[in-house]
Amino acid sequence: MMPVRHASRRRALGFTLVELLVVLAILGLLAGLVGPRVLSQLGGAKSKTAAVQIKDLEQAVELFKLDVGRFPTPAEGLESLVTRPASAPGWNGPYLKKGGVPRDPWGNAYAYEAPGKRGDVDIYTYGADNAPGGEGENADVGNWQ
Repeated sequence: MMPVRHASRRRALGFTLVELLVVLAILGLLAGLVGPRVLSQLGGAKSKTAAVQIKDLEQAVELFKLDVGRFPTPAEGLESLVTRPASAPGWNGPYLKKGGVPRDPWGNAYAYEAPGKRGDVDIYTYGADNAPGGEGENADVGNWQ
C-alpha cells in the first residue's frame, strides 16, 4: 500500500511536459493576437501625448503674447517661454510649469514658426520619422489639427 500512495503523491507535485507545452502554446497564441494591438495603441498614445503637449505650448505662447504684446520671434523660439529674452519687456514667466520646454514623445524638439503658415503661430512635430508627412506614428502633429 505504501508505494501506491507515494507514487500518487509524486504525480500531484509537478506538471507533465504535455501540460507545459499546452500552456506555452496558449501564451504564444495570446501574444500573437494581442501584441500587435497593444503596440499599435502605443503609437497612438505617443501622437496623443504630442497633441496635448502642443496645446500646452500654444497656451503658454498666448500667455507670452498677453504679457509682452507679441508672440515670441522665431529666433527666441519656445525657449522664451522659460528664459526671459532681452527684447521682451513685460515678460512674466516662466510660462511652462515643469521648468523646461518638453521634447516630443520621440525625443525631438518641437518646431515653432511665427508667423505660422496655418495660423498666428505654428507649433508642430514631424512624428516618429522626424520627416514631413507620413501616416500613423510618422504623421505630423501640430496645433492646426
